[in-house]
Amino acid sequence: MTDTDDRVLIRRADPADVGRLVELRALMMTEMGEDVDADPSWRGDAAAWFARRMEQTDTFAAFVAALPAHGVVSCAVGTVDDHAPSPRNRSGRRGEIANVVTSPDFRGRGLARACMGALLDWFAEETAATTVRLAATSGGEALYRGLGFTEPRDLILQTRVTRAGQAGTVARPVPHDQANNWSAP
Repeated sequence: MTDTDDRVLIRRADPADVGRLVELRALMMTEMGEDVDADPSWRGDAAAWFARRMEQTDTFAAFVAALPAHGVVSCAVGTVDDHAPSPRNRSGRRGEIANVVTSPDFRGRGLARACMGALLDWFAEETAATTVRLAATSGGEALYRGLGFTEPRDLILQTRVTRAGQAGTVARPVPHDQANNWSAP
């Protein structure tokens, strides 16, 4: 645990913080344009995820900024994922930052930076991750760049996986010329 001053405590989150981590994640997602109340049951899924991951101290860490009169007001959450080894990452371990957020009334005090610093120290000192990634918002970009984050060397793309019967999704059709065309060379 690190005391950044007489009022703020930067510490690793514990199981008692799960509810607050979920609410801070909801705040972050709201600010990113997500409708977190359209289906509020995701909060239960998130709480279960945080509780389960808290037990996996070698692949999960969350650091929080706590104020005696207000409790947890900021956090930085990270995971370590296992990928196939490569010449640039022989362990195959890669860090991912899931969320960094500070309650609006407490922004501009360096709390997110302090939580990120503790999280980056954890990645460096307690994991085999050689790379740490995150998705930056425009509001957080300066903080992350100041901590050494840059664009990745490789173009990163993603897609959403759709599942049959899932509300609001459409199955991707297989182009006719590719359907059942598994002939040997």
